[in-house]
Amino acid sequence: MHVYLRRTARCAGYSNLFCNAPSMKKTIVAALCYFVFAIAGHAQGMAGAAEKFINSLDTTQKLKALYPFDIDERYNFNYVPLDNRKGIEMNALTDAQKAAAFDLLKTCLSTETVTKAKSIMMLDSILKRLENRKPDDHFRDTGKYFITIFGIPAPKTIWGWKLEGHHVAFNFYADKNVLVAGTPGFLGANPAVVQDGPQKGEQVLKDETAMGFALLHALQAVQLKVAVVDTTAPGEMITSNKRAVMAINPPGVGYGQLTPNQQQLFLQLVRLYVNRYTRLFANKMLKDIEAGGLNNLYFAWAGFTDGPGLGHPHYYRIQGPTLIIEYDNTQTNANHVHTVVRDLKHDFGGDLLLQHYRAAH
Repeated sequence: MHVYLRRTARCAGYSNLFCNAPSMKKTIVAALCYFVFAIAGHAQGMAGAAEKFINSLDTTQKLKALYPFDIDERYNFNYVPLDNRKGIEMNALTDAQKAAAFDLLKTCLSTETVTKAKSIMMLDSILKRLENRKPDDHFRDTGKYFITIFGIPAPKTIWGWKLEGHHVAFNFYADKNVLVAGTPGFLGANPAVVQDGPQKGEQVLKDETAMGFALLHALQAVQLKVAVVDTTAPGEMITSNKRAVMAINPPGVGYGQLTPNQQQLFLQLVRLYVNRYTRLFANKMLKDIEAGGLNNLYFAWAGFTDGPGLGHPHYYRIQGPTLIIEYDNTQTNANHVHTVVRDLKHDFGGDLLLQHYRAAH
């Protein structure tokens, strides 16, 4: 650990509106208490998993994986294939080290999301075949994903880590046993729907597409005029890989303009993205969304509205005071999906976390 130390030296929430079943006040109080202590223990589990992963690395690997917390590399967010990423590459890990890396990921994301991430990684093997790349060509590589840890993982420290590669990019930050941030959080899929071969029909982000169209098609004509902000879908997510994001105009149709059934579809779509994270952290995010006011949530659409399919580029966005969620399927003849969750207050841990870190050091 001496190499690591040398380099690094320098929630609870419960929301009835997002829950399907009603609850009594006593149950809510009990749940709040449970989440306070459970999230604290969960972050400690994340620190423990990170320490286990670090201890599995040799000195050379640690030099690649470990960085100080107060460094601009934390804000380097990219989800396209790159050759110059920082961190330790999955390809450079043993099977045991890879298992420890995924154990760390499981402390931050739901089981379903971890499965999605692994499936997305394997799509690079399909792209390699479709693009007729040679065996020694590693532009498309199922192991070209990198882990970087910032700061010293411990129950009483401020620290973070990220997993990043083609179409999988997540950032996580903890402060004193509380997981305070999990964004930017990106998942993509190319191909969105596998067109041929042994995996024909596989669609990793199927729910993200189907539930977006379900909400769109539930809107009435007058609502559609407000929700559809452009007949042409943008060629990429508007927030892209920007370090800081702000509200986007026009916002679309508001939650308060929807019928109760439409509102349920809207909230289901929000939960789909928020529940990419562990249940405890997802509940914290949902509580923040509710505190920001459900009537301040907006749904916007651009591009084809009839349905998904090749040659039907489409895009949608969910926007509120605390977050922006984007879905874009325009590239590769509309068979290439990008999705992202951005927390408007806590992306990359947020400014307050960095201030706390600097004050403590």
